[in-house]
Order: sequence, then structure tokens, then C-alpha cells
Amino acid sequence: MRRPAERPVLGLYVHIPFCKAKCAYCDFYSLAHSEEKMDAYTAALVRHLEEVAPRAAGMQVDTVYFGGGTPSYLGEKRLTHLLKAVKKRFHVASDAEITLEANPDSAGDWKALRTLRKAGFNRISLGVQAADDDLLRRIGRVHTWEQALSAAAAARMAGFDNLSLDLIYGLPGQTLEAWQDTLRSAAALEPQHLSCYGLKVEPGTPLWQQRDSADLPDDDTQADMYLWTVDYLQKKGYEQYEISNFAQPGYESRHNLKYWTLGEYAGFGPGAHSDMGGVRFAYERDLDSYIAGELRLSEMEEIPPLDRDLEYIMLSLRTTQGIDSKYFERQFRQKFQPMEDLLVQYEAHGFAARTEKGWRLTPRGFFVSNAIIISLQEAVGRERQRKLCRAAEGDFTVEV
Repeated sequence: MRRPAERPVLGLYVHIPFCKAKCAYCDFYSLAHSEEKMDAYTAALVRHLEEVAPRAAGMQVDTVYFGGGTPSYLGEKRLTHLLKAVKKRFHVASDAEITLEANPDSAGDWKALRTLRKAGFNRISLGVQAADDDLLRRIGRVHTWEQALSAAAAARMAGFDNLSLDLIYGLPGQTLEAWQDTLRSAAALEPQHLSCYGLKVEPGTPLWQQRDSADLPDDDTQADMYLWTVDYLQKKGYEQYEISNFAQPGYESRHNLKYWTLGEYAGFGPGAHSDMGGVRFAYERDLDSYIAGELRLSEMEEIPPLDRDLEYIMLSLRTTQGIDSKYFERQFRQKFQPMEDLLVQYEAHGFAARTEKGWRLTPRGFFVSNAIIISLQEAVGRERQRKLCRAAEGDFTVEV
């Protein structure tokens, strides 16, 4: 008897743009002091879910991610209502990973978290960022380290056995020793997952305006922070699976892996991005128009599969799995050799390493990955241009 074909899988991202305060470094679409719009926004999200659901009728949702902003600030009643709407309108797998981002100041009530756990949320990601209250104040965070401890304890009490902590290194005035204290303190809570991001000072943020006087650690110090992080977490039993992400075995973020492996996902809310059916698009960052039902796009691009080669290079080299050379040649009908020549050079400098299927970057390579990835993409671009020139001359030889 023939087994029924498996449904293609889809991830859902639900954007919650509300925050108590805007952090000094944050470039995500989020708004402070807009609590009066929460009910109307929740209703708008439900309408959006209803509109998109028919296009995903043949797909199985295996991850749902509530991000922000501060999703926990929306409150357990609205969040439960939204998750029920998702489950009602989409084919959600019984073992789907369903993540809630939360800030410690709005996630300390274990009874509220238990309500969310019973509703179906099974993974919680706490935005801790630092274990030093002075550093937290410098970057505009409204919680304390004590509140982070309370939130982690509340999550455990509520039944969450998949806990992730977000941390940032390279903060204003932060020393290597201060970062080591933060990471040791966070690891002591025994989370299943840790995201350790290097601070990015984005244009348009308050920190960008203060960048010359912010006492930011230099590049060498940030490199020391990063390399120590990789080594320390490995010794503590965490496997690095992406530049900034570490997990106990089996607890990698399944939703975020979609972004790095060219998986399909649908986004909901202003500023949310989607990549579905060969089309990538994003909604305008405008809360009021979204509430009014105006789903205006800020960008849209149809991308044929063969044109995702540069994207594949960038995303795969963010992961410890790296590039599969045979897959690259088969999927994109291009030679891998131009990249191979460069990767051999990077290997000699300790930036790249061979795998059974191709190449990956080392921790040292991860820290300078942008420059490496650009050089590889340029090599592929030159090879593509060479083939176009040959085709223009009438040479259509298939080389792969």
C-alpha cells in the first residue's frame, strides 16, 4: 500500500510590536506606549491569519514563533487567543515547536506562563542580554538580573522544559571579564539554548547617535569575547550550530533553522517577512495601517530556485553544517571549484575547515564571516558572468 505523500512544511512568524520601552540598540519594528492598541492589533492579526491560511492549505506548520517587540507584554489572554486562531486555521503538527519571546519584566508570573504552556507554547526565549544591572541600564533595558532569575524560575515552574536565553556581548563599557560573568551566570540556569549576539550598532538607533562616546569594546576584545564563548559553551555541553546560537543536543531552534536552510515561512504583522512559494516579501512597518486592514508590502521579490545560489552561500556558511559542495553544483548547476580555491586559502589561515560534504567556517572564520562570504559570492558571480559571455559567443557547453 502506497504511503500518503508528506505535506510540505511551513513556519509561521507572528510579530508583536509592543514594548514597555525602546532599547538603545534596537532596530526591530517596535513601539513603546501603545498599549491601547493591543486589542485592535490582536483582531487584525486574526484577520490576517484567516486571509493567508487558504494558501497554506496543503502545508503542515511545524514551527510557530511569536517575536517582537515583546510578545509577553501582550498578555496571556491575547496570546492564547492568537495561538488558538493559528491552530484553528492551519494544519499545525502535533510536535510543532511553538516559541514565545519574553522579557524578564513581563514573564515573572508563573501562573500566567502556565496558561500559555497549557495553550500550546512549548519553548520560551528570554531576552536577558546581561547579568549586570548597570550594563542593562546603559542599553535601555527595563529589567534587572534579579527579574531574569525570577522569569527563568517561573518558566520552569510553569512547565517549560525548553528554555532559551538571549545575551549580547560587546556592550558599552563591557570588559571581557564582565562578559564572562554574564555567560557563566546564564549557563548556571541550565537553559537548553543560548543565543549570544555581538552588539550591532544600527543607524537610526539612539546608540548610533552615541557611538563615538559609548565606550564600545574594540574589535580585538569582541573577538576574544566570541572565541571564549565558543570554547566555554562547548565545555558546558552546548553545541554550536550557527554563528551566534548554541544548544544542548536536540534543542536547536527549529524555526530559526528555516531561515538558514532556505525553508518556507509566512510572517504576520507590520515589518514581518515571508518567504513562501518562491516569493519573498515584507509588510510595511506601520501599525495603524495594519490595524486598519491595509496589508501594504514594503518589498516583494520573486526568486527562481536557480537564483538562490548567493543566498545559499551566505546562509549555509552561518551554520556549522556549512556548504554541501555536491548539493550546490546539483541545485544551482554551477561549478564549486571557484569557491574551493578560495576556501583552501582560508583553511591555511584557520578560517575554514573541510567536512564530509564540503566546507564550513571555523569559530575564527565565523568572526570574519562577512568578508569571507562576500569573497565567495564574488567568485561565483565572476564564474556566472564568464558562462554568460561564453553563451553569448555561442558556446553552450554544460560543465556541471
